[in-house]
Amino acid sequence: MTQQGVRWSADQVLALAPDAASRKAGSKLGAAGPWSGTGSCDEGTVWGLCKGSGSKPYQTVVDLADAAGPAYRCSCPSRKFPCKHALGLLLLWAEDGAVPAGQAPDWALEWIEGRRQRAEQKREAGADGSSSGGADPEAARRRADRRAERVTAGATELEQRLSDLLRGGLASAEQAGYGPWEETAARMVDAQAPGLAARVRELGVIPASGPGWPVRLLEECALLHLLDQGWLGRERLPEGLAATVRSRVGLPGSADGPPLHDRWLVLAQYDTADARLTTRRIWLHGTDSERTVLLLSYGAAGRAPELALPVGLVLDAEVSAYPGTGQLRAALGEQFAPPAPAAIRPRGVTTSQAAARYGTALRDDPWLESVPVTLDRVVPTPDGDSWQLADADGDTALPLTPAARSRPGLWRLVALSGGAPVTVFGECGHRGFTPLTAWPETAGEAVSLC
Repeated sequence: MTQQGVRWSADQVLALAPDAASRKAGSKLGAAGPWSGTGSCDEGTVWGLCKGSGSKPYQTVVDLADAAGPAYRCSCPSRKFPCKHALGLLLLWAEDGAVPAGQAPDWALEWIEGRRQRAEQKREAGADGSSSGGADPEAARRRADRRAERVTAGATELEQRLSDLLRGGLASAEQAGYGPWEETAARMVDAQAPGLAARVRELGVIPASGPGWPVRLLEECALLHLLDQGWLGRERLPEGLAATVRSRVGLPGSADGPPLHDRWLVLAQYDTADARLTTRRIWLHGTDSERTVLLLSYGAAGRAPELALPVGLVLDAEVSAYPGTGQLRAALGEQFAPPAPAAIRPRGVTTSQAAARYGTALRDDPWLESVPVTLDRVVPTPDGDSWQLADADGDTALPLTPAARSRPGLWRLVALSGGAPVTVFGECGHRGFTPLTAWPETAGEAVSLC
């Protein structure tokens, strides 16, 4: 249960916003002025009536006890989740004493009880399905074999495309433009290999990426060739590496690892989007196991994924790992208490140790873009036209990635540091370091940089 005395911070609430516009609009509603009939209870429910443009106020209710993060209902016409009214209500609730304890009104109780009943029915249905054996295993095997044949045909065709490119010279890629790459990517989609398709699309934009593109294109071609060969020779690979190859090619997998029960600190949450899909990445750190795992959640284009876990909260829950050597992805399992704030931070390492950790991880997964790392006692410092995180007690540093240098979070990090050392969690890879969350050197709450 969510206890009355436990409040989230404003940053943790605003981390739920689906976009910057919602964050701004929700902040304006985080005061008592437009609200009436607000209340909260120990069961993790917050409710209120918000004055809008119509004659009737909007009925807003939030379920904070949901295992997948907060759930929302509002009578406003917005299609965003959470809407600005839900954000405003939670911001008001985050102020100690601003939302009184009480008994939920009927309209809030009806929604809460209905969704919890449906969740229980879904769990019972899942348990029944697992005990009955599910679909025909022989039919599933035949489908998997047919898909493997299509992927093999696609990988073979892609190998020929890479051979033609190298035979004709990398300059031909710049002259041909993006069209041939998109055509090849479409062929990989037809071959049911979305992982190969995504990497082919990345190749297509490299010739227009500025000076030094031939080197980058050759590097990425080599990695794609390695993945092709890994798939074509997967029977000869160790099982863990073969599972990693299947995942990188784009074959679906399931979280079949044994459940790991721990208190999981939410280190970071951020979204990436394309024309078809919004992907939410949530990093968790086990306070007892000291393992770091990645949760992925998806939403249709233009809609935020359902799973939302603000930075700085701790979950008492189980997670199960996906197969593959060096893979950090996991699925959130049973949750034993609602998320709650906690003054915890992971143990940090030096910048040199962070770079070495990425190098070690590449032995298990050569296609790994980055690894999650917490840096201890680093100072953000300018480096010519760029920025870096320098060890406060040494002479080494990690450069920030180009993406990190263009985000507003960089200036939040600089302001938090003020020239003093800070603890920073982020992703360390061959392009540099992307800071995602930071803590001041003295005691203080986590600050999201996403």
